[in-house]
Amino acid sequence: MSTAAKFNANRQNSACTGKMGSFGGVQVASVSSGWTSKMGLFGNSGWPPRESRETPSKTANGWQLQGQLTNNPRQRRSNRRRWDNQWDAPSPFMPRRATILKTMALRKGFKGTASYAGLLAASFVVAYVGSIAFGRKVDNFAYDYMFQRYQPAPWPKQSVILAIDDATLRASRGLGHIRASLAAALRIIAAARPKVVAVDIILADKVDDRVDAELAEAFRVTPNLVLDCETDPSGTVWEDPLPEFLNGGAKLGQVYADPDGDDSVTRSIPLERVAKRDQRWALSLWAYRLSRGDPRFLYTPTDLQVGDAILPVPKIKDRRSMRVRYLRQEMAVPQIGLQQVLTDPSVASRFAGKAVFVGVTAMTEVRDRLFTPLANGQTPGIVIHADAFETMAHGAFITDVADQWVILFSFGLLVASGFAFRYLPGWWAYLASTLIVLASAITPYIFFTYSRVFSFATPTAVAGLATMTAAAYYHLVVRRNLRIEQTSRERYQEAMHFVTHEMRTPLSAIQGSSELISRYNLSEEKRHQIALLINSESKRLARMVEIFLNVERLSAGQMELKREAIDVKQMMEVCVERVRPLGDRKHIGIALQPIPEDLHISGDRELMEYACYNLLTNAVKYSPQRTEVTVTGWKDDGQIRIAVKDQGIGMDQKEVKQIFQKFYRTKKAEESGEAGTGIGLSIVQQIVEQHSGRIEVTSQPGAGSCFTLVVPAAAHARVPTAAERH
Repeated sequence: MSTAAKFNANRQNSACTGKMGSFGGVQVASVSSGWTSKMGLFGNSGWPPRESRETPSKTANGWQLQGQLTNNPRQRRSNRRRWDNQWDAPSPFMPRRATILKTMALRKGFKGTASYAGLLAASFVVAYVGSIAFGRKVDNFAYDYMFQRYQPAPWPKQSVILAIDDATLRASRGLGHIRASLAAALRIIAAARPKVVAVDIILADKVDDRVDAELAEAFRVTPNLVLDCETDPSGTVWEDPLPEFLNGGAKLGQVYADPDGDDSVTRSIPLERVAKRDQRWALSLWAYRLSRGDPRFLYTPTDLQVGDAILPVPKIKDRRSMRVRYLRQEMAVPQIGLQQVLTDPSVASRFAGKAVFVGVTAMTEVRDRLFTPLANGQTPGIVIHADAFETMAHGAFITDVADQWVILFSFGLLVASGFAFRYLPGWWAYLASTLIVLASAITPYIFFTYSRVFSFATPTAVAGLATMTAAAYYHLVVRRNLRIEQTSRERYQEAMHFVTHEMRTPLSAIQGSSELISRYNLSEEKRHQIALLINSESKRLARMVEIFLNVERLSAGQMELKREAIDVKQMMEVCVERVRPLGDRKHIGIALQPIPEDLHISGDRELMEYACYNLLTNAVKYSPQRTEVTVTGWKDDGQIRIAVKDQGIGMDQKEVKQIFQKFYRTKKAEESGEAGTGIGLSIVQQIVEQHSGRIEVTSQPGAGSCFTLVVPAAAHARVPTAAERH
């Protein structure tokens, strides 16, 4: 059997997968890790040559090469296709690195997406809860702002206000003497036949029998009369007008408003109110019903029905409040002074076919004036009732959008912000998020133009906080990716340093041996020895590359350790014998203290051998001649401790803390003249940490150092033999 064939037979069960090739008539083996691509360690260089590739076949003992080299082009193409197809086929012996890395990338991407979605969800909850707790004032401010900026098109008014203005109060000598003037004006107006007359004046107290009788007679001849009523200060008993005022069949309507508790702005009025189970409807609602001929009236929890008209005013928490469509000055309900009617009865024709609202508008009577969203000062109560009537008569209701639609829209904004920063680059993401925030602010106004009240606080809070969360997250992601890129660049530079330093020796041996074979006519025995040297150094070179790549992948989380039981005594004997020639050159003795037979650890044997070998070579390199390096191993509290102690130059405590940094070398190490890059101990530390262990260092300048590997002990298991490992 040839040397190459023996080598191939010995390597079939190795952790690395081999493939044979020929170069210059000498068969060599290129070793590649199962994590590399099918081009092996040689990248895209085409090694081995395509003409020498042979078709692999799977056997019970692994992969072997079959077939013969041929000069037939058709046969070479056929072999090449079989090689490519079978090499790319999935195999338990050669996992595809691309597949594994893709799976890891998908898992990492899923975790990143999940954390991103979780942060956005948390921002949604915070924004929504905050808008519920603190957004009422914001919504009210937005509502008032939209009310002032938007007003529907004018429509013909169906009501007129008979105003008790300042001129009327002066002529009547105050509000306490208004009943006589009111009785005279109502008799004039009744002749014009209005649809309904609603009076918002307190009539629960007697003033003068003669005047009260005149007013009662005026009420009797007034068609469809509605008088106001209020509760006593306790709010439990209704204070109705005097009985004589009700003899003509007048209806009673409550005149309460519903000012907001935060800013005292009256945006709505209650259409019903109950005191001791006595339900009273609003003055404006009674006026609307009577103006329609008092048709069938139904009320449900969701709306009111007056004849065929539906009033979308639901009952919420025992309150049935209607938002009033307040009218600007240019389209306000017309007002005619009561004194003007008395002095010029011809103006009574303007009340014909209208709903007449009688009440105080004088500036001196401030008790009955309230703030409204129009922000034009205080508005008289009778004007509010007239605007409420116009709201019902024209069907200009302002209704609230249900909370579930606000939540759904806000969630859509959240998703849009998330996708913007997830898939759009750079400033496009910020531009999109700005548009999303603007959409959250404009949408309530668009809804308001359609007489719908859409929450302003919730969407804007969600959109704003989601945008800030997404921007902050991806800002951190970009910074993290930048750090990862810098780390990758540094790792690449470190790899180049390692390659140039650690591979120099075997490459020099291979180069020198090949030059000897090519330049000199050597005997067959010499050529055989040189061929064995080239073979040995190439294997050493391949193993060094494999170990380095494995360490890099382990530290990057791209590879799992090969777990096997490792005999500590056997491993240390191999490492000591490998280092002993280096010690002999410097006359340094290497003493291996007795190690118990039952010491075992679990992990990657090749990586652990590399770690121990590195510590031994460092001990020899940085120790003076005629000293001794001691190697010991023992078990302590479930931990295996492997110690390498030298009598070298030593270090102080400050240097001990830095020796595991990549490319760090102590001053004495640099002054010793020994070649080194400072990367070896960093690799050793990575290997030990991947085995759930640690490194302990004790050292004193001039007295030597002791490096101790502390690794968890493994349960007793059968240790594979050397033949099984190779």
